[in-house]
Amino acid sequence: MSSRRRLTYVLIAMLPVLLVVGVWWGGHPEDLPGFARSSLVAHADTRVVDEAIERISSDYYRPVGSGSLANASVAGAVASLHDRFSHYLSPKEFHDFDEPPSFTGIGVEVQPSKRGLEIARVFNSSPASRARLRAGETIVAVNGRSIAGIAPDRSRALIVGPPGTDVTLSLQAHAGRGTRTVKLTRATISEPVVASATKTVHGVKLGVVALSTFSPGSHGEVREAVEKVLHEGAKGIVLDLRDNGGGLVEEAQLIASIFVEHGPIVTTRARSLPTQTLSAVGNAIPAAVPVVVLVDGNTASASEIVTAALQDHHRATVVGTHTFGKGVFQEEMPLSNGGALDITVGEYFTPNGRNLGGGGIKPGAGVSPEVVVVHGVDTPHGLEVALNTLATKVK
Repeated sequence: MSSRRRLTYVLIAMLPVLLVVGVWWGGHPEDLPGFARSSLVAHADTRVVDEAIERISSDYYRPVGSGSLANASVAGAVASLHDRFSHYLSPKEFHDFDEPPSFTGIGVEVQPSKRGLEIARVFNSSPASRARLRAGETIVAVNGRSIAGIAPDRSRALIVGPPGTDVTLSLQAHAGRGTRTVKLTRATISEPVVASATKTVHGVKLGVVALSTFSPGSHGEVREAVEKVLHEGAKGIVLDLRDNGGGLVEEAQLIASIFVEHGPIVTTRARSLPTQTLSAVGNAIPAAVPVVVLVDGNTASASEIVTAALQDHHRATVVGTHTFGKGVFQEEMPLSNGGALDITVGEYFTPNGRNLGGGGIKPGAGVSPEVVVVHGVDTPHGLEVALNTLATKVK
């Protein structure tokens, strides 16, 4: 008898024994070896989920797709974390999330005023920027129609329209003296990231660079805007991070590096990732250029990383209100169904070792400003305080 045939007979003879042992172990998982116990028990836990989805899909009184049930089960698992920063993105949501946001318009951010719509920001590389619209001007008429007293949403609707079409705006300066008329061509605009301008305060020319989100490549736009206003003669910079909810930690590192030449920017600590300190990459603007960071209660995450790094390095004066207080960061994890998990994976710490959150996912103290704006931080008054603060620091 060959050795191969002998081995086959032995295995066949052992099958009943293996079957009995397997059944007994199945009822007594606590007696399994550690490595096998954790593997098989975990498999049993996930099998329950699969079993429930299968039963609902086949026996529920009306048809329910197993795909939607799987989506709901993953979403429920994430919801059980009670972490408002963690989310499950369905395949459609993940696809939409990855698409660069865009809108049709002229590239301004406006706020209501008695005369119409006051321009709060003009975004770079937009039709409004090319037409030299300026923050502080008020749009008083659209295509010859006065918008004074008209609801803000209706006024905005008159300005937007199909890309390639024209709109004529009548604008008044902040002081209300004189009106100028400008014709612009609407365009499809990627979500605006950076807006910049120069302003003269007490005879000193100053630059304002506003950042709306820390999206991929935003550091390049911020650097370009900073260098532009400096080239135009600005003696100091206001970095406006009001209402900026954050974004990529790597972008925060690179944006802080525009102002901080060397040293740590942020340290991250996580369960599944090694502790990492991200440092300034060099090529910062001259330290002699004073900087003010303007913040509010919606300044969060990556915005707080930059604000705290400039504060800890004594590179900027912080003006506004205390920031949101988010001391954790998330990681996006694509799933096999085309969806993704966006879940909290760790905490971050400022150069001085501060965690700005509440000891986890709860909001904490955030960054406390040196110059507090008691009322109206999100109005032109907030920017006015920041500019006046900056002007006193110009030598």
